[in-house]
Amino acid sequence: MKRRLAAVVPALAAVAMAVPLALSTPASAAASCGRTASDMDSSSWDRTANGANQRSGSSTGCAILGIAYNTHNLDYHCYTRIGNTSETWTYLRNDTTGTTGWVRDDLLNDGGSLHYCGF
Repeated sequence: MKRRLAAVVPALAAVAMAVPLALSTPASAAASCGRTASDMDSSSWDRTANGANQRSGSSTGCAILGIAYNTHNLDYHCYTRIGNTSETWTYLRNDTTGTTGWVRDDLLNDGGSLHYCGF
């Protein structure tokens, strides 16, 4: 009996260690690096961010294309959500610089676009 238990315990320990690793895998970005979005948000007015990075996708791992400051005018196109989290990103055009890119919504003064990109 002890031999059987001795053989089972290491296997159970390996499974127990693997489960938290599988559960802690981060959600994938909804807009992969390089993905753009059409302008679904037809409104255009002063929207600002205070030094927010505009990125090529909805992830801090994507390249920075520009920076949106509180003196810039931003034209929102749409937003996307990251996996099953509450984190959202807005695709926008910085009218001041002409740069387009993704900005995390909590960095925008009004929380970002209200129009869902569909991905």
